[in-house]
Amino acid sequence: MSRAPILSVIFSICVSCSNGLGQAAPAATPGKAVLPANSWNHVASPEAAGWSKEKLSAAREYANSIHSSAVMIIEHGEVVDEWGDTEQKISSYSVRKSLISALYGIYSAEGVINVNQTMEQAGIDDSPDPLTKGERQARIVDLLRARSGIYHPVDFETDYMKKTRPQRDSHPPGSFWYYNNWDFNALGTIFEKKTGLKIGDAFYERIAKPIGMQDFQPSDVYYMGGPVSIHRAYHFEITARDMARFGLLYLRHGRWGNKQIVREAWVEKSSHASEMIKFQGIEMGGYEYLWWVEYGGAHLPGGTLPGMYSARGAGGHYLLIVPSLDLVIVHRVDNQPTNKDTKSVIDAAQRPGVDATHFGHLVKLILDARRPT
Repeated sequence: MSRAPILSVIFSICVSCSNGLGQAAPAATPGKAVLPANSWNHVASPEAAGWSKEKLSAAREYANSIHSSAVMIIEHGEVVDEWGDTEQKISSYSVRKSLISALYGIYSAEGVINVNQTMEQAGIDDSPDPLTKGERQARIVDLLRARSGIYHPVDFETDYMKKTRPQRDSHPPGSFWYYNNWDFNALGTIFEKKTGLKIGDAFYERIAKPIGMQDFQPSDVYYMGGPVSIHRAYHFEITARDMARFGLLYLRHGRWGNKQIVREAWVEKSSHASEMIKFQGIEMGGYEYLWWVEYGGAHLPGGTLPGMYSARGAGGHYLLIVPSLDLVIVHRVDNQPTNKDTKSVIDAAQRPGVDATHFGHLVKLILDARRPT
């Protein structure tokens, strides 16, 4: 199997590359930064806002050529440009991880969840095959960092993920990064056990309503289980315009107007890495609290700027945050599964889509359209 298919199989994990965009951009000073009210504010014209209309058109043409279903470009809290169906609810696949991370930020700050608890202390096991003694020592924070050392089989994973999963007890908890669906699924179980709430209800009340998401409802989170593990996968259906609000929340350090929704320290930890992660020897940047983070110049092929970070989902779902430019970019692909069951969702996730290289080139085209200030 060639390198490109391997990377697409593990649900849109990116490859690293050189920056391609020159030196670090100066920090943006969003003096006119605004927040959307009932609907998004749009700039009077891209050109008046310092963007090239012609170059944005080139970005749109490229997006159409790679079958993007929706794109939004948000600068200083206003829509610079958008195209496609931004109101269509689509399963976001692994973007779910960054969404639930925000809930952990909220409930850990309130003392409801102690992320330093081990699986044993939290009362978390699995069935029919239980966790080993060593696996039970993994902490919740190790799962949030995809470094649990728990390599228990799960129902929601591809054949390739099954083949490449490390052997049980081959790495101590906290010592080795591995993009592990057991970690991500178990975090859903832990969240609901600790809070007594369904993920969709909590997300709606604590995030969607306070930041004015236009479309999200609690029922937009659905679950998939099976016989291999008691920890079900949970998936979010979400529109591009609601995903953009979530990105703006993080761009604003977890604050929306005069209310701190997600504690700032959590957002800072989520968006700054301390080590390079690798897949098959490829440097991929950082990964913290279920977010992909630029590290050592690695994040997106051809489109990396220092400090950017992103949420990613299979097939081409991206929420990219660029703090240095006060910018959010949302990209969606219509790979909605035919049914909300494990097989259908895995099949949809493995369809050819927009990979990190394509998205990186689109980001470069978008950034090239922004005139230097």
